[in-house]
Amino acid sequence: MATASPENVAKAHPKAVTAALSVVGYALVIGAFEGLIPLFPPLSEATVLLFSDLIAVVNTLALTSLLLGWYLIRRGEVRKHRAAMLTAFGLICVFLVLYLWKVGGGFEKSFVIEDGQFLSAYAGIVEPAYLAMLAIHILLSVVAVPVVLYAVVLGLTHTPAELAETAHARVGRVAVAAWSLSLFLGVVTYVMLNHVYSWEVRGEVLLLFAVPARSWLASLRHSTHA
Repeated sequence: MATASPENVAKAHPKAVTAALSVVGYALVIGAFEGLIPLFPPLSEATVLLFSDLIAVVNTLALTSLLLGWYLIRRGEVRKHRAAMLTAFGLICVFLVLYLWKVGGGFEKSFVIEDGQFLSAYAGIVEPAYLAMLAIHILLSVVAVPVVLYAVVLGLTHTPAELAETAHARVGRVAVAAWSLSLFLGVVTYVMLNHVYSWEVRGEVLLLFAVPARSWLASLRHSTHA
């Protein structure tokens, strides 16, 4: 008789395990940013800037690993594909820790275009484009969490032969597409914010996984009275 080990439970009920992990992940993030879970020691401005650079490097490596994993599975190299995808997942976890610490222990930045900067004469187009890319980056990061976790749970609990009888390939394609676009846009907005244009400290925190309603309302009121 098979024992009810965590691996057996995950293998038998991948959707339930995915749902539970997703809920726990969202709850931890929301709790941390609402101040319910004081996890983050304060960071100096220099450390916040360093974290921004590290996050961009981690995102670039994660994107590279995702695309490499996609390429490898198309060549039928299952073991290398698995290694690449687990590397990407690990890097995404590192990114999340760095991002939460940067925002929870430091601050976030607002996008600013100054006179004389690249395409500053078209600020009315550049800034909305930046905000649109940032919004897509955040939205994909939010909605892709359970998709990514489901693909990972299936991949870790099934043999390659067993995976052929699951939704792993179909879900994996969605996960790769969503996370690749999210990571790419994250890197693009990082370059725009830190190396092409300017920034100032944002008064309200914009979260990767959850934006409190009051922050949205405060931003809306600020925009209405500006």
